[in-house]
Amino acid sequence: MRRLIRMVLLGVLGLVLLPYVLTPLYGSGHPVSTLMIGRYLTGQTVTRKWVDLDEMSEALPRSVVAAEDAKFCFHHGIDWDSVRNIIEDAQDGEVARGGSTITQQVAKNLFLWPGRSVVRKALEFPLAMWIDLVLSKKRILELYLNVAELGPDGQFGAEAGANYAFGRPAAALSAREAALLASILPNPVTRSARNPGPGVRRMAGTYVVRAQSAEISDCWERNR
Repeated sequence: MRRLIRMVLLGVLGLVLLPYVLTPLYGSGHPVSTLMIGRYLTGQTVTRKWVDLDEMSEALPRSVVAAEDAKFCFHHGIDWDSVRNIIEDAQDGEVARGGSTITQQVAKNLFLWPGRSVVRKALEFPLAMWIDLVLSKKRILELYLNVAELGPDGQFGAEAGANYAFGRPAAALSAREAALLASILPNPVTRSARNPGPGVRRMAGTYVVRAQSAEISDCWERNR
């Protein structure tokens, strides 16, 4: 029994440490997300064509940073100000707002699982900081834009999302189209860039303006 318990504990420890070993290897190549793997294993459709960040429309990374993580260029994987705001909201009885950074979402997409849980967050925080330490901002953003779910039927990544929504590659997206894609990132199943509702159109207009802000600096180009 002791040997069995020891083997189980070592197995769990190995699973926890595996992402830390794999992260440096993800500085190159075309990794897939756990959600994509899950769809493959269950026979569901997965559409994804890898596109390097330099080959995408310049408007797309700027729109996504504006929508998802305005402090992406300045934090080290975790936006602690946002975390404090969420804790204060919870203490005041308010509904918790989403505060995950792009780096946290990369950690979740590549190594963890969807949904909210204390266990996942406990694993996600140190892993996000490790990813920020090991990989460049450019690579983190490139990973995110190639594994994020961007369509209702298994479309993953900017290329598949752009083709589904607008019938054109990610390289040809206008500022408005890039902002529409950024607007559906929280839930591409209930939100549509292809047939955007009033809320998505309103958010897209906001993100077009935000993407032009000086705070959304192209740090991913300076930190290769």
